[in-house]
Amino acid sequence: MSIQTIATWIVVIGVLVLLAKPLGTYVVRVFTHQPTILDRPLHAVEDKFFHFMGVSRESNMTALEYGVAFVLTNMGWALLAYAALRLQGILPFNPEHFKDLSPGLAFNTAMSFVTNTNWQAYGGGHTMSYFSQFAVLSYLQFVTPAAGGAAGIAFIRALSGRKLGNFFVQMTLFVTRLLLPLSIIVALLLVALGVPETLGAYLHVHTITGQSQLVPRGPIASFEAIEHLGQNGGGYTNANSANPLENPTALTNVIETIAMGLIPVAFFYAFGVMTGKRRLAWTLIGVAGTFYLVMLALIYFPEAAGNPIVNALGLHGTANMVGKELRFGLGGTAIFETSTMAFTTGSVASAHDSYLPLSSLAFFLGMFLNMVFGGKGVGLLNMLMFVILTIFLTGLMVGRTPEFMGKKLEAKEVSLTAVAFLIHPFLILAGTAIAVATPAGLAGLFNPGPHGLSEILYAFTSGAANNGSAFGGLNAALPFYEVAIGIVMVLGRYASVVAMLFVGQSLLAKRTVPESSGTLKVDTPVFGTILWGSIVILNALTFFPVMAIGPIAEQYLMLAHRLIG
Repeated sequence: MSIQTIATWIVVIGVLVLLAKPLGTYVVRVFTHQPTILDRPLHAVEDKFFHFMGVSRESNMTALEYGVAFVLTNMGWALLAYAALRLQGILPFNPEHFKDLSPGLAFNTAMSFVTNTNWQAYGGGHTMSYFSQFAVLSYLQFVTPAAGGAAGIAFIRALSGRKLGNFFVQMTLFVTRLLLPLSIIVALLLVALGVPETLGAYLHVHTITGQSQLVPRGPIASFEAIEHLGQNGGGYTNANSANPLENPTALTNVIETIAMGLIPVAFFYAFGVMTGKRRLAWTLIGVAGTFYLVMLALIYFPEAAGNPIVNALGLHGTANMVGKELRFGLGGTAIFETSTMAFTTGSVASAHDSYLPLSSLAFFLGMFLNMVFGGKGVGLLNMLMFVILTIFLTGLMVGRTPEFMGKKLEAKEVSLTAVAFLIHPFLILAGTAIAVATPAGLAGLFNPGPHGLSEILYAFTSGAANNGSAFGGLNAALPFYEVAIGIVMVLGRYASVVAMLFVGQSLLAKRTVPESSGTLKVDTPVFGTILWGSIVILNALTFFPVMAIGPIAEQYLMLAHRLIG
């Protein structure tokens, strides 16, 4: 392991840990309406916007009202995005005269960006006009993560004994107080380091070999900033952050990696501050952080050891650099890919299809768990979902009614939490099963055997986890995948979030019970260990069978120096 790799990892992880407390505290001040440094420039503008919508900062919604506002607002954005993409050819800021998107691709793209998934079945630099990239997709990259963050805030408020708040107020504050200020800072840093920011036409250049090449450009720096800060992941170009226009140097790679984790990690600490359970927050950060390090090791060390088949030819000590950018090195690439899966961003700085099967387990792990910090708000929701399930299972073992945050967990809360948990694997496994059992699904495959299964499984896992990254090697532009993955993205985004909102409201309505000698302490290393084990067991029981015939089987074949069975 090189000094550059060690230094990169220390900087990224160190900055995220150091900023978790101040940024998390700031988040709490924003959403409990305490004074902040941005009040003077923004407060009056926000109040006018709230007045226009007919709400106030102190207004509240029930879980049903909050869920309806969350879903219907997102669907409204989806309809507008679909219409804009279908009419791209006649809309302004289209210097390359790109045509309208097909109905299937427009539907898939609208559903993808409105669910904060940003799955891309197209090449951005050769399909989307400046208007589509900036006014449609970039707009959604602000408001859709804000919507998910608002839902997370509502759940935290309920656990802290406060009413859920108002969806429109919290979503607006998320944009004005978090995403916009941070995006300006990150965009300026990226511009200073060479990332383009322009509305000028594409460049026609002559290469050193005498050929002519079209170089896409545009408002890339600002797109990159919100792409990573909002855990969106949709790249401006087809190669995403592996493209030097989006991510030119090892330093920009570090900045984009840090940007992915800033808000998700801070959200965990904000939960502790708002509920008065800081020790529990650090326990949850420790659990998620341990999974993060496991993923990082799974990606880095197998790739550093090299391909077993290549090693058998006598080329020992050669790292598997296929599909990776030399300017980042293996260490910089590994931590970027770990972060994009852990924080459910979905942007990529390398070709996931070129990784060894053992390394790809880390990609699946991040999306299966969906709580290794995850996206802002939603990742915390998923972590607390596992906390509730763990407390319930522990209560069964000792024959005691489980309690969480001083509230008894009864049939309603456990049932809703179980539904929220089961939706995720159902969408992944059912979608994969339909794809491998139908000619329409198999038509998109380019690779046989376990690797082909992994490609299909990855596509549906990415959609259900609202991650949006692609494994490669699968023709996702076919109508079957455009529609099927579009549906999975919608259900994966909204069903579990709404279920957890009802859990929060139910707990809020319950009477607080005092702690006793039988109360399970959830802010200790012992509970953190139990939680970690519960997460592993629940997900292993759910996903191990399909992994055994996909990546694990492929790794076994490679160790036997074979490519297919």
